[in-house]
Amino acid sequence: MSQAFDYDLVIIGAGVGGHGAALHAVDCGLKTAIIEAGDMGGTCVNRGCIPSKALLAASGRVRELRDADHLKALGIQLQGVAFDRAGIAAHANNLVAKISSDMTNSLKRLGVDIIQGWGQVAGVQKVSVRTGSTEKTITARDIIMAPGSVPWVPPGIEIDGKTVFTSDDAVKLDWLPSWVAIIGSGYIGLEFADVYTALGSEITMIEALDTLMPTFDPDIAKLAQRVLIAPRDIETRVGQLASKVIPGSPVVIELSDAKTKEVVEVLEVDACLVATGRIPATKNLGLESVGVETDRRGFIPVNDYLAVVSGGEAVPHLWAIGDATGKMMLAHAASAQGIAVVETICDRPRQVDYRSVPAAAFTHPEIGFVGLTEPQAQELGKTEGFEVASTRSYFKGNSKALAEGETDGIAKVIYRKDTGEVLGVHIFGMHASDLIHEAAAAIAQRQSANSLAFNVHTHPTLSEVLDEAYKRAAVPLG
Repeated sequence: MSQAFDYDLVIIGAGVGGHGAALHAVDCGLKTAIIEAGDMGGTCVNRGCIPSKALLAASGRVRELRDADHLKALGIQLQGVAFDRAGIAAHANNLVAKISSDMTNSLKRLGVDIIQGWGQVAGVQKVSVRTGSTEKTITARDIIMAPGSVPWVPPGIEIDGKTVFTSDDAVKLDWLPSWVAIIGSGYIGLEFADVYTALGSEITMIEALDTLMPTFDPDIAKLAQRVLIAPRDIETRVGQLASKVIPGSPVVIELSDAKTKEVVEVLEVDACLVATGRIPATKNLGLESVGVETDRRGFIPVNDYLAVVSGGEAVPHLWAIGDATGKMMLAHAASAQGIAVVETICDRPRQVDYRSVPAAAFTHPEIGFVGLTEPQAQELGKTEGFEVASTRSYFKGNSKALAEGETDGIAKVIYRKDTGEVLGVHIFGMHASDLIHEAAAAIAQRQSANSLAFNVHTHPTLSEVLDEAYKRAAVPLG
């Protein structure tokens, strides 16, 4: 470390991205500090991934134990399954506390300085930290900004945190409304619909676009609607905007036609979850001190190496990672970005391969996906001059799925017709969030279905759905 600086690296934000960057920085011999104004772990640990998965795990067990027909097929009979809402909420809260504490201890153990306060860029290679009425300035050879994101609430929607709320409040599971409106059919809306219906709530899902689950591959969305929505206490409104939401008892929701903006229906429900996505938390970060402006949506402009950009040029020694960059709003993507930036700082330039970053919705059954959807692949094919094909295999033909009595599911492989290169894989079914990583590794290596078709999978396992799909996708040789 140059004696001219307090630290080699200062990280603003201790979410999963900042934490991952700090751990790798220590491995690389950098004297590191991390600044956090809130709770260690950021959104993922405290208000997102971790508590929501705890709720899904508990509510999923309730759903499974109450499925008498499924259990009967396995030769099992149960009577009188009950649950304790407060106990389920405590399970999530306890998990949050443990993981947040573990993250803090891991940083302390490695010698990372944890600074509580609001961090801002205060000039080139300078950061100011405000704690209450006191403020100090520290210097660093490099600065990584990892401020994360917050839920986006559309105009016309009033939040009270009790009857109308975002996922930040929903993970607390303070109460179980009988009838919940969920605005948005992305993975957040789907996961909470899974939790609420398992615990006995009725759902009205509202989607402004013309189709449910618009960001998912169309084949996956179609099957997921048949399995996750149609048989459950979920009604849907498609092509409609929640133009006004008023908290209270009941919650009043005005629904407007998404195209004409005319009010078409007024709902009165017990509660409303606003699951309309997230926006970057990039206010009051001092970016103006180095001449940086966020884009109109609030994202920090970065180049391919995640250096912060001003006027088309990289700002020296200033980097940004995670949700605030708008690249891929996933906790593990943020961690990958943090590691890549540290590598670049250490003169080993590295970019993140976003096509190979997997994602999942932890519904029952799960959805796992990596790479391009079929429409995206078709667009790429038109641009680059190649044809796209896809193939499917089904859980209903898989021995392990049959043994489990969990045969709803599909594995879809999207590939180039000429070379067989795998462009995207989408799995809906039991343990899809785990199965998808084999496909992610294949896409990271830009492998073809021709080579993947010769991989050997344990029998009987769910992984054989991918084996079958690769074999079907293999381009005939000779």
